[in-house]
Amino acid sequence: MDASLTPLFQQVMDSIKDDVDSGKYQTGDRIPSEDELSEMFSVSRITVRRAVSELVDRGYLTKVRGKGTFVNRPKLARKICQTSEIQSFTETCAEAGRVAGATVLGVEVVEAHASEAEFLGVEQGSKLVHVKRVRTADGVPIMLENNFFPVRDFAFLLYTDLEDTSIFEAVERETGRRPTSDVKCTLEIAHASSKAAEDLKVSVGEPLFLETIHFLDQDGKPLMIGRQYIVGSLYIFNI
Repeated sequence: MDASLTPLFQQVMDSIKDDVDSGKYQTGDRIPSEDELSEMFSVSRITVRRAVSELVDRGYLTKVRGKGTFVNRPKLARKICQTSEIQSFTETCAEAGRVAGATVLGVEVVEAHASEAEFLGVEQGSKLVHVKRVRTADGVPIMLENNFFPVRDFAFLLYTDLEDTSIFEAVERETGRRPTSDVKCTLEIAHASSKAAEDLKVSVGEPLFLETIHFLDQDGKPLMIGRQYIVGSLYIFNI
């Protein structure tokens, strides 16, 4: 795997989860062994073990001693309808009388996984712009933000100053497009990895909300995918 803002174990984890979500691995299937995954992804067994352990902790996989690692039944998903419009982090802070901040950790070009490509209307393996930032409220880290856009329309983000600004506003200024709704939004519990803990100034293993949103613009066209890790003790969702 290539050098990336995303840790290697996270890249492996996302790829395995994508294969589960797409149906490549069905409920009850045994996924490849650590050695096989290590060879497939050209990473160490330690990296593979961490990725698999995270997926076990999140309930996607189960390890059976002496037999291997197997795919669990899909998580029970409850649909909760949102009545409000999409609200940016900057707008959320302003509404609460707090000052929003953003520290850019990096902007890079990555390849689209199958599910990302399907939603964004690009070929699998097409290039996406990945913007990774820490969002703060009154200087306190709240969210580790990962946003993905097709390079073909959003290459300008590679050169845009995204410090202490709303990425929604930056995109709207350049393209006239703005997230106004979502076609899919999921919320899970994750735990802070050592890197996420460092970025968010929390303890390793601290519970985080993992919010994944597939955003549509004002014309109902796919715009971007957001994958945000949010400090659970500092954030409330009003649904």
